[in-house]
Amino acid sequence: MKVISGAASELSNDLFSKVCSYRHKVFVETLGWELDTKEGVELDQFDHAGTIYVVAQDEDGEVIGCGRLLPTSQPYLLSEVFPQLLKGATPPCTPDIWELSRFAAMDFNKKSDTALDQVSSSIAVKLLQASIACAARLGAKRLVTVSPIGMERWLRRGGFITQRMASPMTVDGHALFACLIEVQKSPVPLFGEQPFFNSQPTLRKPEYPHWQSTRSAQSATSEA
Repeated sequence: MKVISGAASELSNDLFSKVCSYRHKVFVETLGWELDTKEGVELDQFDHAGTIYVVAQDEDGEVIGCGRLLPTSQPYLLSEVFPQLLKGATPPCTPDIWELSRFAAMDFNKKSDTALDQVSSSIAVKLLQASIACAARLGAKRLVTVSPIGMERWLRRGGFITQRMASPMTVDGHALFACLIEVQKSPVPLFGEQPFFNSQPTLRKPEYPHWQSTRSAQSATSEA
């Protein structure tokens, strides 16, 4: 498993295209989210030039996991779409708290695994560890997520230090909660699994419009 992180301009067009298709396959085709998508590509208003992506690939270069990082000093999923999860509290707005969203770890090449098996696989743990390492490099001290309530036990079982920001609530039939994950107190990637960070932006403009898709704010959820 190889993990790469960076802005869209730092990823190859081929890899970014695979990430968009992978997200569509996970969230729309597999999980059945009602998102506004086009031509098998899943993007929303939080996918823009400042978004950081964390991508897991297998030995053949196929995407087997992804996540999206945004500083809370910019508009983000919790603040703009799910502020009700905070029960009236003010959403975080600080450069040392980042949001992790569109987190998925399904290896579609392992046809014998169920979706539940894939979500709880070692890929998910390693990808979250890599996402935390990436966030720490960007100056984050904590991550915030919008998560299904079932992820809370998985996070704690994996050794991640978490905190509910408010009690869970049901949104569009899904039990969700806003969660804080401590960055500095969480498990780090094992030796040989450190993510590769692109350190020199290419400043290449995307060859197709990455940022034009919109989403249905009423039906979308995000997984921690």
